[in-house]
Amino acid sequence: MTALLPPFTYETAVAKVRMAEDGWNSRDPVRVSKVYTEDCHWRNRAEFPVGRPQIVEFLTRKWQRELDYRLIKEIWAFEANRIAVRFAYEWHDDSGQWYRSYGNENWDFAADGLMQRRFASINDLPIGQSERKFHWPLGRRPDDHPGLTDLGL
Repeated sequence: MTALLPPFTYETAVAKVRMAEDGWNSRDPVRVSKVYTEDCHWRNRAEFPVGRPQIVEFLTRKWQRELDYRLIKEIWAFEANRIAVRFAYEWHDDSGQWYRSYGNENWDFAADGLMQRRFASINDLPIGQSERKFHWPLGRRPDDHPGLTDLGL
């Protein structure tokens, strides 16, 4: 496969999205932060982390609160050095209430393939245990697990 650098082809954009999904499913803030530039700018809901240290801090808090986190990302559009994705993830809080969080992200990449800007819009929906759709062991989503479109999401 060609390097996952801009300008993206459909194949490299899809691979970049899956690589991001796999990283986030690791729930390892330091690992995840390494795909962003040192001075990356984020908008995540009402928070605006800037730079890797703030990203690590943000993700550490996120995964302390969002337990048993499982994420699926799907490409929406791409062009040159930008990729748009839609995603859904399931998690529960410390009281056992499950949620499915839906959202969209816009990504802007530097020439070296690191993300320099990430803008995320996210909505949370409380769900019951019986409504969960993401049932793989924690970590990377298996290749044979349905994606968002296949799950009707």
